[in-house]
Amino acid sequence: MSGARPDWDEGSPERLYVITGGRSGAAAAALDLVTLIVSRAAAQPGMGPEAASILKMCQYPLSVAEVSAYLRLPFSATAVLVADLIADGRVEARAPIKVSNLPDPELLKAVIYGLSKL
Repeated sequence: MSGARPDWDEGSPERLYVITGGRSGAAAAALDLVTLIVSRAAAQPGMGPEAASILKMCQYPLSVAEVSAYLRLPFSATAVLVADLIADGRVEARAPIKVSNLPDPELLKAVIYGLSKL
């Protein structure tokens, strides 16, 4: 072995500690996997690369799970980053549409059938 330092392990706890600033998911407790995130501001110079990526990719609503997958970060780290952006007013969190709020499929079929008879 030479004295060269090994490459940075992308999944290492040290990397996640640096990305989140050592913070845990306590502030991100209100977020879950299906919470939708929408950008409200553009990325600014000096912003961390992960936060800038979140702002760019969330031009249209994405769930926290999707953001986590695109960034290749664990949900806990992604939730901390998203919570920071919410606190800064750069993104908005929206609850997903509940199935109970969707119209009855049988009613929709009846409406479509009625419209096709016109």
